Amino acid sequence: MRIALLLVLNLLCISTGSTLAADNPASPLDDVTRRLSAGQPTRIVCFGDSITGVYYHSGSQRAWCDMLGFALQKAFPKANLDMINAGSSGHTTVNALARIERDVIAKKPHLVVVMFGMNDVTRVPLEKFRDNTETIASRCLDAGAAVVLCTPNSVYENERRPDGRLAEYSEAVRQVAAKLGLPLVDCFEAWHEQRRKDETAWMLMMSDTIHPNMTGHRRFAELITKTVSGQDVELADIAPPHDAMRRTFARLQAKQPVKLIAMPPYDEQVPAILRKHFPKAEFQVTTWPVAGHTVTQLADWAKQIRGMKPDLVVLAVRADTPSSSTEDYIRNYEWVLNWSFQFAGRPWDVVPVLPFEPPQDGQKLTPSEELARQIVIGKDIRFVDGNSALESWIAEQKRVWLEARGQ
Repeated sequence: MRIALLLVLNLLCISTGSTLAADNPASPLDDVTRRLSAGQPTRIVCFGDSITGVYYHSGSQRAWCDMLGFALQKAFPKANLDMINAGSSGHTTVNALARIERDVIAKKPHLVVVMFGMNDVTRVPLEKFRDNTETIASRCLDAGAAVVLCTPNSVYENERRPDGRLAEYSEAVRQVAAKLGLPLVDCFEAWHEQRRKDETAWMLMMSDTIHPNMTGHRRFAELITKTVSGQDVELADIAPPHDAMRRTFARLQAKQPVKLIAMPPYDEQVPAILRKHFPKAEFQVTTWPVAGHTVTQLADWAKQIRGMKPDLVVLAVRADTPSSSTEDYIRNYEWVLNWSFQFAGRPWDVVPVLPFEPPQDGQKLTPSEELARQIVIGKDIRFVDGNSALESWIAEQKRVWLEARGQ
């Protein structure tokens, strides 16, 4: 009798437990957050196109995948993260499916964050894009990974990727997320919300017509982290890497000449300061003309920089450089910066200078100066905050460089 009673009780417990599990199924994302909270190794693949990959628009060294790592570390202090960037320029969901096994599944991720659509708009039919997105998500789920889907950001209006068409592809991502019960990060709507609220702030998140700059990439990471953790995290305090002049210093220490492209007066000031540190330094200087030039003309001149393959580029766009509008100033200043970088990677050094002094004792920058400062902050790069700081800034960069080399 007692054995029979125990069997009945066990069956009731099993039955009740099964019912509760059915009512409250654990999602794959729950397992990810558990791992993050417990400090267990957690591998995250960020899967997308050039907006995910590391290219000029965010500074050619880091992108939202890296920022997501910082954000998740803030949300989960014990997190043990392995962040893998699987973004590739020009790719659509067709390309994604062709490389998903190698670039995603083979990495054995615990979480895959997917962001496609910007290029699909140009050459993949909407229904095919929807099907491909579902297949990408399903293959990741079948491999045991949690999946977070993202819509693409909104863009400056343009012929190839009109905003209305991007809206349709964003809706397709929402539909797949709803069908599969997946978390969704609606970047498209978030970008539109920012634009409705503050047009200039929206522009300051964009590097060019379609790509966000690092300010935008930080926003991606904050939005994704909110979806994963439920926590609001801010990344404004994440500073650029402290390596702004590593190529220049390495060449000078090796007694090799430095090919310098610089706006006046830095075409003369930078060599003079560097010779204090490397007395025998040799420079091949190309002066970037600025007198009487509009910001559009400065951006046009910058188009030749990549072909010149310099070692160091020093740019200093004045806040009062002529432009036809705020949008014209922001978009062309962004291209002054964009053309100063290689398309991908950082094979040479880029040093922006804000040729006005930072505010002190309660003073504020003028609106145009603050605008210039925010544009430069939008690239993941160290900059000189005020002309008078140039010499001490270079000395500090050298100190950190030597320290990293154990010297």
